[in-house]
Amino acid sequence: MSKETKTLTSFEESLGLLEIRLGKIIAVELCTQTAKPTYKMTIDFGKFGQKTSYGRFTMHPLEEVIGRQVLAVLNFPPRPMGEVVSEVLVLGVQYPKADSGEATFVSPVATAKIGSKVF
Repeated sequence: MSKETKTLTSFEESLGLLEIRLGKIIAVELCTQTAKPTYKMTIDFGKFGQKTSYGRFTMHPLEEVIGRQVLAVLNFPPRPMGEVVSEVLVLGVQYPKADSGEATFVSPVATAKIGSKVF
């Protein structure tokens, strides 16, 4: 038995509205200014510049995060997270058997050009 999905929508009315780009994490550190353990990540998006994102990817060791290519939404408004503000939303999915909210990255299998658009 399959679970029902949300109502059908068009690309233009959904994914077409989002600016999802590929970036490379160039710096990462544990942030203690948020309610739960969070990584502060500086991400290079090529011609779109460097952006800061805070996310619960802490099941991954810091050395595994640095240099990783990630997908992020660039056109959401900045989001306050306690005392800090996340400029972009890095896409992730629930980390297996971890606490709710703890994520693993959505990343390309092959190395791709920084700044590439998701389509």
